[in-house]
Amino acid sequence: MKAFERLLLENKAWVEEKSTQEPEFFLRLSKDQRPDTLWIGCADSRVPAEIIVNAQPGEIFVHRNIANQIIMTDFNSLSVLQYAVDVLKVSDVIVCGHYDCGGVKAALSKQSPELVVVNKWLMHIKDVYRLHRDDIENYATDKEKANRLVELNVIEQVVKLTHTSIIQQAWRQHNRPVLHGWVYGLDNGMLKQLIMLPPDTPIEPIYQYTETLLAS
Repeated sequence: MKAFERLLLENKAWVEEKSTQEPEFFLRLSKDQRPDTLWIGCADSRVPAEIIVNAQPGEIFVHRNIANQIIMTDFNSLSVLQYAVDVLKVSDVIVCGHYDCGGVKAALSKQSPELVVVNKWLMHIKDVYRLHRDDIENYATDKEKANRLVELNVIEQVVKLTHTSIIQQAWRQHNRPVLHGWVYGLDNGMLKQLIMLPPDTPIEPIYQYTETLLAS
């Protein structure tokens, strides 16, 4: 049996089991979504957001990309952020990375000539390394260095969220959302909080939007 065929069969089995346990489940799910949380995570197949926090469908609005990045020219992630904050009105935004991240490890190596587009995406993680080189190079092994960069990358992405007009406007007008940076351990399944920024967190002036723009 091919992989995609197994997935289709598993879907049928899941639907049957869910319908037996909760006859109104799919009718209820189809009406609306009201998640309290936006999850920005890594695309790694070993880190499925809903499963590792034992959440049900409809509880988390999820966006995933390589190495859980917020890039100001990536309209995909910014559109997800705006929809989650302005339409779904989430109370929390979580950026979740994970140790042993392939994207982060690749960013610590020279650029691959076969992966031209991926190189461009990883360039942003290389920038995080450059900014924190002294910290990272204090670690003894390549694994420790990569895992420290994983943590620093998460923290940088959370700070980047505060540089968006989306978050600044929501903070100023609605006093939400709270921003969180977490890291997941593949070897133990545990989440670790690295940073939390509430709406009253100071933002460096050079990243602030004018009040006129945020009021429009």
